[in-house]
Amino acid sequence: MSGIPEAVRRLADAREEARRRRDFAAADGLRDRIRSEGYEVTDTPDGSALTPAAEPEPARPRRLKPADVDSLLDRPPAFDASVHWLAQGWPADVLRGIESFDRGAPGASIQHVVVDVMEEPAPWPDGVEVVPLEPGTGWGDARNAGLERSLGRVVVVADGCVEAAGDVIAPLVRALGDPSVGVAGPFGIVSDDLREFRESPGPRVDAIEAYLMAFRRDLLREGLRFDRKFAFYRSADIELSFRVKSWGLSALVVPVPVERHEHRMWSSTPSDVRRRLSKKNFYRFLDVWRGREDLLESVRSR
Repeated sequence: MSGIPEAVRRLADAREEARRRRDFAAADGLRDRIRSEGYEVTDTPDGSALTPAAEPEPARPRRLKPADVDSLLDRPPAFDASVHWLAQGWPADVLRGIESFDRGAPGASIQHVVVDVMEEPAPWPDGVEVVPLEPGTGWGDARNAGLERSLGRVVVVADGCVEAAGDVIAPLVRALGDPSVGVAGPFGIVSDDLREFRESPGPRVDAIEAYLMAFRRDLLREGLRFDRKFAFYRSADIELSFRVKSWGLSALVVPVPVERHEHRMWSSTPSDVRRRLSKKNFYRFLDVWRGREDLLESVRSR
C-alpha cells in the first residue's frame, strides 16, 4: 500500500474489521467512502489491496432529435453573422473552415454553429456552438436544426470543403443590405428550362450553391428552411433558392475570397448511390417548382 494516503489506509483497516465481524453493510459503506477518495479496494486471500480508481470516461453529449433543438430565433441578433457547419464526418475540414473564417474577418463578431451527426463526436473549439444530433440525421433536418440556433444578423451556410482566403463575411453582409436580395454567395447557377443547371458568374442567378450561401436571419423568422425531405445534400440549395425567389427576392453572386477543396460527401459516396440520391432529390425539386419558369433569370430578362 505504498503511496496510499493514511486516511485511506485507516478506512481499509476499518473495513477489514467490519468484515471480520460479518458486518457487511458497514463494510460496503466503507468501500464507498474509499471510492470517494479515488481508490478501489479488492479482497484477496492475504487481505485487502488498494489501487487508484480508474478515471471515469468523459460523458458523451446527449444526442438530440432535430425537433428537440430549442430555437433562438425569437431572440434579438447578437452577432454580425452566424456561420453554419455540418459535420457528417471529416471534422478536420470543418475545423479548417472555422479557423479560416475567423482569421479572414478578425473584426467581425461571428457565431459558429456546428451540427455534429457523427458516430464519434469531435472535440470542437471553445466558443463554438455544437448541436449534437442523432447519427444518421438527414441533411435537410440537420441543417434546419442548426439554423434554429442562429443569432447573427446574416446567416451563412458553409460546407467543410470551403476555406476562406480573406474576409468572406463583409461582402456578404454588404450584399444582403440590399432588401431586394434574398440569398447570396460566390457559386451561382442558372437554367433555361428548370431541368438542367449550369454555373454562372451572375450577378443575378437562379440559385446559389450551398458550398457557401448567405441570407438574412429575418428570412428564418419568416419561415425559410431547407426542405427536410432532402436527406442528401444535392439540389436542396436549388430548392431553397427558388423559395426565396418566389418571395420576390433575388439570388445574387457575390465574389468572395474562398478556396474550394474536395467535397468529401460527394467523393466518399459510391457513384451509383450518388446518381440515385441526386435523381431522387432533383425530382423532389421538380415536384414543387415544375411550371415556375417565371422565376428563371432567362425568362425574366426577355
